[in-house]
Amino acid sequence: MNKDNTVVVAGAGLMGTGIAHAFAVAGYATTLVDIDQAALTRAQTGIGKILDDGVRLGKLAEDVAAASKQRLSTATDIAEAARGAALLIETVLEKLAVKLAVIKAAEPVLAAGAIVATNTSALSVTEIAREATDASRVVGMHFFNPVHKMKLVEIVRGLATSDETVAETRAYCEAIAKTSIIVNEAPGLTTSRMSAMAGNEAMYMLMEGTATAEDIDTAHRLGFNHPLGPLELGDVTGWDTRLSVLRYLHQTLGEKFRPCPLIVKMVAAGRYGRKTGAGVYEYRDGQKVPNSGLKAGVL
Repeated sequence: MNKDNTVVVAGAGLMGTGIAHAFAVAGYATTLVDIDQAALTRAQTGIGKILDDGVRLGKLAEDVAAASKQRLSTATDIAEAARGAALLIETVLEKLAVKLAVIKAAEPVLAAGAIVATNTSALSVTEIAREATDASRVVGMHFFNPVHKMKLVEIVRGLATSDETVAETRAYCEAIAKTSIIVNEAPGLTTSRMSAMAGNEAMYMLMEGTATAEDIDTAHRLGFNHPLGPLELGDVTGWDTRLSVLRYLHQTLGEKFRPCPLIVKMVAAGRYGRKTGAGVYEYRDGQKVPNSGLKAGVL
């Protein structure tokens, strides 16, 4: 098997599922790895549904969908799955120790010259690269959810990332039909920093009673032509994740990123968003319940 055609994705959450789908459809032999077999089963089911929906909607040929399913495999042992692969993309928990453990286990068995990519949106690529024997081959490859619909990838340079690695990573993005931008490592990159600021300010407006949740989101959708309002997006991302990012940005970039008290209160209450069935809005079977937004001036 040509090493340039083999990809390993570590982490079978929403992002890992979407990334594995993108590479399998583009013709890459793709292995999705997770220590949780149930997560792998859910991911395979999710990828199958995306492919089947593509066929049903006339966006994907039936033979392409079938071949994509054949190219996708799963594994629970990262060291075994990564053997001889040309590209490793880790999208595990946003905890440095977990990411370092994945790279330490996988990098020694990758193909010579393989790229090690991290999907982190907040942590330091330079710091993540410290377990690699060749830090010049470590790069950020930040995808967006849902991956099969979102066209952007942020390619993030760490301190040691080489120009060759950036060029090869950009070629991978082109091969899976994504547009890439190059970002020098900085807290929050470009999109996470802007999105965190917008979501935080929207929550301050909700807390202060400026407008209802629905009206704040409607203003953002129709005023700026965004597909989701900042409160809706926070529910999709998860307010626990958003709070973690804001705390990091507050620590590194200052007071303008101080988390809104309403976000802290929601996370303490377990209202993380869609994944828990309640955030700013409430959800039933994964769908937003109409007129369920938190009321203005809720704190």
